Amino acid sequence: MKKSISLYIHIPFCKSKCYYCDFNSFPCRDELIPAYFNALKKELIQYKRKLRDYKISTIFIGGGTPSVVDSNNIYKLMLLLKENFDIDKDGEVTIESNPGTLTNEKLDEYIESGINRLSIGLQAVQGRLLRKLGRIHGLEEFDTGYSLALKAGFKNVNIDLIFGIPHQTLDDWNETLDYVIKCNPTHLSCYSLKIEEGTVFGEKLNRGEITPVSDEYDRKMYWMAIEKLKEKRYQHYEISNFSKEGYWSRHNLVYWKNLEYIGVGAGSHSFFDNIRYNNIANLDKYIDNINKNIAIKENQQLIEKEDRISEYMILGLRLTEGICLEDFKNKFKMEIFEVYNKEIENLIKRNLLKIDDNMLKLTSLGLDLANQVFMEFL
Repeated sequence: MKKSISLYIHIPFCKSKCYYCDFNSFPCRDELIPAYFNALKKELIQYKRKLRDYKISTIFIGGGTPSVVDSNNIYKLMLLLKENFDIDKDGEVTIESNPGTLTNEKLDEYIESGINRLSIGLQAVQGRLLRKLGRIHGLEEFDTGYSLALKAGFKNVNIDLIFGIPHQTLDDWNETLDYVIKCNPTHLSCYSLKIEEGTVFGEKLNRGEITPVSDEYDRKMYWMAIEKLKEKRYQHYEISNFSKEGYWSRHNLVYWKNLEYIGVGAGSHSFFDNIRYNNIANLDKYIDNINKNIAIKENQQLIEKEDRISEYMILGLRLTEGICLEDFKNKFKMEIFEVYNKEIENLIKRNLLKIDDNMLKLTSLGLDLANQVFMEFL
């Protein structure tokens, strides 16, 4: 029986860089799109022999904004994958998109290529907040794109939202949640805004032009989302993710369960054979190196058992169901308390962790202070 693996494909092009974005993306580099896709195909073929004993269970096409490029590029990429790799016929294949970039033709071609899950970055419904985020779409473009996706046949759609935006009120967030609940997507991702160095927001923060919302206000928005979505029978299955029954993001579960995945494209990351590495991020250098058959991998690091255990704890506790004590024992051939007895006892006393039906999981307070919990397992 073949082993399972997941594939991430990075499409780094976008119309413009959002103010909060620290992903490896490049606005206004459309002239490189043909050369980049040729390089992507060459990189994928390099994995053909290495993955001959694997079945690809999930594919995630992310960015950037994959939907900004001609969909025929995506179609041909999917065709190459089908011709050269064993792809699970029931696998999950996701593509990220932004409002204003979706058309009937693109969506039809995605469906025809085998893509069966769409992720749309809405972030907020208020125009003033979208402008503050540097988004170049409005609610009308989202409505149009979402309706077209449903008509095209997408039955599994995620909507991305952001809370904790400077000057965002509780009423704003409540309005956004009410709006997307009426859209009835199968999945919702609700992310607390993080202001990163090297972003427009990071520069504005350094100049004193914006002020982050308080932790207390941020947590009020978080729990508003949890409570409202729970009422509508969305499962809160991961710190920032909610889904209808049966629609958990199977690709993201690979990361949270610390399983193997391959990333292709500029700046993408991989975890394979206990080795973690990334591709060079520079777009021109990535294309040039691929074409000249020069190595593109950087920071190759063998992940020793101690680090694998640490990562397993930190990633696994992001899931609200927590970590199965028996699974830990089977995976690492030791009891979890042999490694972390003192840490777990301390976190339970602080009401940040609990053990429920052989599962170690975050408490409600632990959800709010998750980073403090994770630090204990570093």
